Amino acid sequence: MTGPLAGLRVLELPALGPVPFLGMLLADLGARVIRIDRVPGTEEPFGELPVGAGGPLGRGRQSIGVDLGRPAGAAVVLDLVAECDVLIEGFRPGVAERLGIGPEPALARNPRLVYGRMTGWGQDGPLAGRAGHDITYLAVSGLLHDLGPAGGPPTPPANYLCDFGGGAMSLAVGVLAAVLSARESGRGQVVDAAMLDGAGYLATMVRALYGHQLWTDGREANILNGGAPNYRCYRCADGRYVAVGALEPKFWDVLLTALGLEPAAVGSPYDPAQHAAVTAQLAAVFATRSRDEWAALLEPLDACVAPVLTLGEAPEHPHNRARDSYLPVAGVTVAAPTPRFRGTPSQVAGAPPAVGEHTDRLLRAAGYDAGRIAALRSEGTVG
Repeated sequence: MTGPLAGLRVLELPALGPVPFLGMLLADLGARVIRIDRVPGTEEPFGELPVGAGGPLGRGRQSIGVDLGRPAGAAVVLDLVAECDVLIEGFRPGVAERLGIGPEPALARNPRLVYGRMTGWGQDGPLAGRAGHDITYLAVSGLLHDLGPAGGPPTPPANYLCDFGGGAMSLAVGVLAAVLSARESGRGQVVDAAMLDGAGYLATMVRALYGHQLWTDGREANILNGGAPNYRCYRCADGRYVAVGALEPKFWDVLLTALGLEPAAVGSPYDPAQHAAVTAQLAAVFATRSRDEWAALLEPLDACVAPVLTLGEAPEHPHNRARDSYLPVAGVTVAAPTPRFRGTPSQVAGAPPAVGEHTDRLLRAAGYDAGRIAALRSEGTVG
């Protein structure tokens, strides 16, 4: 393995979405990630979708198949914990404890272990045991209310904010901070990352604006959520869109001049009372050309305008191509590892493994002999 985390050993318990994303991130950065996969017949719903072990999120790992419902399966996990620096899991509160692989037995086996836990609601509180998804956590965070058109319901931004921003990225920072602490102190700890908390944390700047009466609770009502004419999307002649982010006056003046408008004859984008009129004025101009025509005209200028690309178009944009920002993994095009390290480059460390591909190898490395491995296989504990 190469990358800044080379030498870090991570054990990833089975999950979908944000936990595999975190495992992918750590593997891309050079960590050795061992993924516990459910043995055939014990998979969760959606297990065949490319959001877990078999898709791009599952890349760069070693895989061992374990039936966590068996006591012998828990013993296997704890044997692997003994040689790891980090464990990451995304069960509901109490599930890991019930399986015998919670923080207490894990830290007893390895006092330096960082035990990373990711849930939607957190490990405690009235909703801790309830089911949820990104949209429900986002709703309680207060962020969802501000997203979408003013005349319609709130629009969920896929599952970017809670699952991956507030969840996986938050736990990544927490786990790595705890690893540094453990290396100094010799003591591991539990890191509790709640997607609800993480999403709320991402909104710190907006909450500061709200606290100073510079942000209102409304969709398309604020400078950064589509309310202002200098920070919104405009429909073009071909039905596609450009994104305008000309927040500062100097960029706004460049944009107006490029659109053939006299800045002095256009209302102020900083006066909410003029927003509707100014937006209509710009919308009429943008509607006269196609998205790509506007992009060609405005790209050389500091007008802070970009074409709104589809998921399919983004990898082919000249800037993304020049930076090799996308690459193929597991048959699909995905973003390349980020951030970039000049001295210890990160990379995709291999395709997603088959479930249980490394079972025997990992058990042998943990001290299991051939007879014991065969017995575990025959009883269905590993596979």
